[in-house]
Amino acid sequence: MFTLTINQTDSRRDGDRVPRLLKDLRHIPARLDFDRSVEDEVQGILDCPHQTVEAAMVALRCGSWFVGIGVGPVNEPLPNQIKDASGHGLVYARRAVDRLRYGKERIPVAVEGPLAEVAAESESVLRLLGHIVRDRSEAEWRVLDLLTPGVRGQQKTVAAELGITSQAVSKAVARSQWNEEHAARPAAARLLALILEVR
Repeated sequence: MFTLTINQTDSRRDGDRVPRLLKDLRHIPARLDFDRSVEDEVQGILDCPHQTVEAAMVALRCGSWFVGIGVGPVNEPLPNQIKDASGHGLVYARRAVDRLRYGKERIPVAVEGPLAEVAAESESVLRLLGHIVRDRSEAEWRVLDLLTPGVRGQQKTVAAELGITSQAVSKAVARSQWNEEHAARPAAARLLALILEVR
């Protein structure tokens, strides 16, 4: 399983952003839903590495979160609330987020698991993806939030909805490296999945 422990970087300066993050994450199917675990921290447990990548990108987008990903077993049956969960996956996620809190990583995502080399490789790919996501402008996000990956012929509809030209939509997609991000996400997910293949 994949456990995410997501800590707010500066709640004193930014106020409590947990409700907003929970709202942004609610579309992602989870084994144990994302919820506030303590104060300015959110945790969730997922089965799918692709959804884990999606959740990490959602949290990295606004720049207010340390994202720790733990890959490993969680004790079952799962409790009703994340704060009551236990297991190696949660320990790895805590180790990952603690490493970020005491480091100086520009893109604050870390991965821990039983295969340290593969965890480091997945972390590197996630940081590249996070760099793309965090560098986007609000104008680019207005366009991208209306697009669905892998669906052709959307740009005219998005342009009409935003009252801009199709060329402006096309430029925003190219500038934001949206296609490149979504093409690379499966590689990050595959590396996360490989961590679970430890014997």
